[in-house]
Amino acid sequence: MCSGKTVGWRPSSRLLTGSFISIHISAPRLHIAADAKKTSTSQDEMDHFNQLASTWWDVDGPQRILHKMNLLRMDFIQETIRNSLKLNEDVTNPDEEIYIPGYSLDLLPKPIADQIVQEQEFKRDLLISQSSKLKALDIGCGGGILSESLARLKRIESVKGIDLSTDVLEAAKLHQKLDPIVSKKIHYELSAIEDIPAEEQYDIVTMFEVLEHVNLPNEVLASALKHVKPNGWLFISTINRDFISWFTTIFMGEHVLKIVPVGTHHLDKYINETELQDWFKGNPDFKVVSSKGCIYLPFNGWSFTSSPNVGNFFMAIQRTK
Repeated sequence: MCSGKTVGWRPSSRLLTGSFISIHISAPRLHIAADAKKTSTSQDEMDHFNQLASTWWDVDGPQRILHKMNLLRMDFIQETIRNSLKLNEDVTNPDEEIYIPGYSLDLLPKPIADQIVQEQEFKRDLLISQSSKLKALDIGCGGGILSESLARLKRIESVKGIDLSTDVLEAAKLHQKLDPIVSKKIHYELSAIEDIPAEEQYDIVTMFEVLEHVNLPNEVLASALKHVKPNGWLFISTINRDFISWFTTIFMGEHVLKIVPVGTHHLDKYINETELQDWFKGNPDFKVVSSKGCIYLPFNGWSFTSSPNVGNFFMAIQRTK
């Protein structure tokens, strides 16, 4: 396990197969108390996040990378949902159908391609304006960075943020009061996902930067899926378990550049994108709609990459039944 005293590259495996996770690591696991929540993080990581509470909303402080990543999160969520809209689903008159070519628009003259895109976007705007508002659940909400951004969207009716860190949740509640708009739409709760009543269903469930911090990620995923409405969405971000991830997030990020505090990440808790893909194949009611890699460059911020199999990645999963 990587910690403040150990920064050497040491590969391990954290395999998701079917409906369970088999974990094989070369370093000893931390003891998990018998009364600990299955979806909780280890005590040292909980203490670590509590210590960050007072600076959670300092955009130039220890969480500055998280603030920058939030922009990419919001783009991923909104673009995925927007692009999933069925533009001709309720059209009965063929003359009113939106043209959706079965080939790349790059093959068409630019004026024609631009017109097709404009018509598609206009229809998406129309469908969004006619749709009902959405309810969101932010699992591992921390100090509320993503929760507040979601609450500011006109399409969002309410946001429930849950976390197991008392100090961080207090920071979220205090910051929430600064904006009357989000204050009315957000409810924070000290709770594990498995303790949320089964009848609570959401259009959007988010779990960003959570899986690499919990003891039993399979339990987190299984519990989260129970709260996704039919046709609803689960959005995830985590980190591939590879040398590049260790080098960028732990060695460089924590020990050299000191972008994030030492102890934020543990290599043995990282999960490969392919492992998540395989895990969801065992859940026929859900499908992986999108998966994108992302990278942080010190002078450029966060941006998407061409491969989700290296470093950080986002994943969008939709409930189909």
